[in-house]
Amino acid sequence: MNRSFANSYGKQSGSSAVISVGTRLMIIGGLAFIASVSAIAQNSELQRSDAAVKQTVGENQQRLRQYQWIETTQPTLKGDPKPESQKLCQYGPDGLVQKTPIGAPPPASSGGRLKQRIVENKKEEMADYMGDVKGLLSMYVPPDPQKMDMAFRVGKAALNPVGGVVNLVFRDYAVPGDQMTLSFDTAAKKVIALSVNTYMGDAKDAVTLQVQMGSLPDGTNYVQQTILNASAKQLVVTTTNANYQRVGGR
Repeated sequence: MNRSFANSYGKQSGSSAVISVGTRLMIIGGLAFIASVSAIAQNSELQRSDAAVKQTVGENQQRLRQYQWIETTQPTLKGDPKPESQKLCQYGPDGLVQKTPIGAPPPASSGGRLKQRIVENKKEEMADYMGDVKGLLSMYVPPDPQKMDMAFRVGKAALNPVGGVVNLVFRDYAVPGDQMTLSFDTAAKKVIALSVNTYMGDAKDAVTLQVQMGSLPDGTNYVQQTILNASAKQLVVTTTNANYQRVGGR
C-alpha cells in the first residue's frame, strides 16, 4: 500500500515538475515575444521619427539660404568675460555659411613690447582654440542626415518620447564616445533643442553644447543660441543669432 502510494505520489510529483517547467518556458517565451514586439514597434517608430527629422532639417536648411543674420559670440574665460565679436552671416553658392566681421576692431594691446607680445600670443592661442570650437560646432549644428543614418544603421540611435516631444539620442555621432540628443516637436514638425556631450581632440577635454532653436515669422527654424562649455579650459562660449533678414529683400 505504502509502495503504491509512493509510486503514485512520485508520478504526480514528476508530472507537476514537468508542468511547472513547461509553464515557466511558456512564460519566458511569452515575455520574449512581448519584448520582441515592443522592440519592433519602437524600431518602427524610430525609423519614422528619424525620417521626419531628416526631412524637416533638409527643408529648413533650404529656407535658411534666403536669409542673412548677425552672429554675436561672447566668450568667458575663467569667469572673466572677453570682448564679444559680431559677424554678418549668409549662405554662399557652395552652401556653406560665409561670415564677414562687423563692428569696431578690438583695442590694441597696451604696455611695453614684452607685455604686448605676451598678450598677442594669448590672443592668438585663444583665436586658434575658438577656431577649433567653431569646427566642433559645425559637426553637430545643423544635424547631418548622413551621420544620423549611420548611427541608425549600426544600432546607435534610440528613441525617448516625452509627451508631444520625441528625443532622438545618437551615440558615436561625430566622434567615438560622444552623444547628441535632438528634441523634435512632432505636432509642429520642428527641432526645438539640441544637446551634445563631446570633447576637443582629447577625451579628457570634455565639451558640452546646448542649442536653443527659434522660429522666424514664416515658420523657418533657426539656431537662436548655443552655449558651449569647455570645462578643461574653463571656457564658456555663448553664440546668439539675430536680426534675420531676407537677402536682397526677397
